[in-house]
Amino acid sequence: MTRVLLIDDDRRHSELLAAYCRRFGIEVECAFDGEQGLKLLAESPPDLLLLDVMLPGRDGFALCRDIRRRSRVPIIMLTARGELTDRVTGLELGADDYLSKPFEPRELVARISTVLRRAVAEPSEPVLEYDGLRIDTIGRVVVADASTVELTTMEYELLRLLATHPGRDFSRDEILGALRGIDAALLTRSVDILVSRLRAKLGDNSRPGRWIHTVWGRGYRFIGRPAAP
Repeated sequence: MTRVLLIDDDRRHSELLAAYCRRFGIEVECAFDGEQGLKLLAESPPDLLLLDVMLPGRDGFALCRDIRRRSRVPIIMLTARGELTDRVTGLELGADDYLSKPFEPRELVARISTVLRRAVAEPSEPVLEYDGLRIDTIGRVVVADASTVELTTMEYELLRLLATHPGRDFSRDEILGALRGIDAALLTRSVDILVSRLRAKLGDNSRPGRWIHTVWGRGYRFIGRPAAP
C-alpha cells in the first residue's frame, strides 16, 4: 500500500480525504501542524507528502524549503489560494506538483499516481554521459565537473528529459506536460524559473549555455557533447 503523509490543519477534510484514498490503496497519515508533520516525516518517511500552504505557524512554503534540505520525498502542495505566484513559489522550492482547493479527491489520487510513477520510472539508459556531466538515472545522481549536484525532483526530471533527447527543441508546454502530466499552459513561465535554477546548480550560466541552450521563441534544447570514449 502506498504511504502518504498529509500535513493540513483542516481535520475534517483530512479525515475524509484519508478515507477516500484508502479505497485506492493509499494509506494517508494526517498531521495537523508543521511540527507534527516534520516529526512524522523523520520517524517514518512516506512515499509522498501532501503539504497544505495555509498552516498555522510556519506555512507550507517554509516547511517545503526545510524539507527539501534533508529529503527528496515527492511533494504535492495544496492551497486554497491558487494564484500563479503561489504555484511558481512552490515549484521554486522543489514541490513536484500543485493542486488548488477545492479539488475532486479523484484528481488528487491521479496526481499522486502520476508523481509516484515519475519518481520511480527507470529510463532505458542507466547512465548518460556528456562532456563534464554524468547522470546516473538509476541512483538519480548528477555529477557536473566532478562535483555531485543536489537537485530537486523537478530539476532532476527536467535535466533527464532534455539529456535523453539531445538536440531536440522542447517548448515550455511540452516540458510542463512531460514533467507534470497535465496541461498547464498558465504555468509556462515557471519552466523558465526551473531552467534558471537548474543551470545555476550545474554551473551552466554562460552564454551560450554549455549543456542547456535557450531556443528563442521556442523553448530549450540540450546541447551537451558526448563524453570521449
